Amino acid sequence: MDVLERIKKQVTDNPVVIFMKGTPQIPQCGFSSRASQALGACGEEFTYVNILEDMEIFENLPRFADWPTFPQVYINGELIGGCDITLELYQQGELKKMVHEAVKDRLKDLG
Repeated sequence: MDVLERIKKQVTDNPVVIFMKGTPQIPQCGFSSRASQALGACGEEFTYVNILEDMEIFENLPRFADWPTFPQVYINGELIGGCDITLELYQQGELKKMVHEAVKDRLKDLG
C-alpha cells in the first residue's frame, strides 16, 4: 500500500484522527500539544498518528490534503485544519459537537 493510500485509510477508518508530532501524552511541538489537548477535552476517544515515526507520512501528508503544516485534524474523513482552527472550533464549542457526532455516527455504523 502506498503512503497516500495509508493516509487515506487512517482518515477514513477513524472518526477523529490527528496527525501530529509526537503523541498526546508526549507531544513534540506546542501546536500538536494544544490541538491534541483540545481534542482530548471533547471527551471522546480519538486516533493519533505520530508523523515523526513515519517519514513517508511526514513527507507526503502535506500533499494529501494540500495543507502544508502539522498537526492536521480530520473528522469524518474531512480535514478540519491545524492547531489554530482546531482551537478556534474548541473555544466556540463546535469541536466537541463535531467530535461527538463523528464518534456517534461511527458507532451507529458499527452497530
